[in-house]
Amino acid sequence: MRTEAPLLAPIFRSDGQARLLAASFLDGELSLSDLAGAAKVSYPSAHREVGRLLDAGILAQRTVGRARLIRPNEDSPLVPPLNQLLMVCAGPLPLLRRELSEIAGVDSAFVYGSFAARVSRIAGPAPRDIDLMVVGRPDPDAVYDACARVEDAVRRPVNPTILTSDELLANSGFMEDVRANPVLPVIGEPPWR
Repeated sequence: MRTEAPLLAPIFRSDGQARLLAASFLDGELSLSDLAGAAKVSYPSAHREVGRLLDAGILAQRTVGRARLIRPNEDSPLVPPLNQLLMVCAGPLPLLRRELSEIAGVDSAFVYGSFAARVSRIAGPAPRDIDLMVVGRPDPDAVYDACARVEDAVRRPVNPTILTSDELLANSGFMEDVRANPVLPVIGEPPWR
């Protein structure tokens, strides 16, 4: 796993390690192959990194048939503070996905702005908030309530913008700027991709 340290949380050894930890802490108990897929790292890299984290006592495993299921080691004193850190750094996307998938009328959603830029390895100041674009015709109150729940968990304001597909594809300075910069899919893909 020879990736650079993530810009959003450079305290991790590599971007791959941060993604593996985030998947194992935030996505629930996963098999090693599912963990590798969720973290977007190769199976051999996941195997090596999970081995290191098991040896350090940060992760635990159990075997079901031939599958090794990986989860945080609840007996480790490192797990609660690491979970808080991962929630702030990596929690926004899976939490937003979970919350928004329950709301009727959401066609797609993505994060843009400084949070998306740092995750995409574009240097700049640390993001203070999370800019969220929700596409469709959902109940605005349901979207705002979902964002408030995510805010509490990730300790950053979540600023939703709700647009229809036509509004999203309109030629405005704001949308041209959004389309020209990195976005992180939450649900579906942005319509211009």
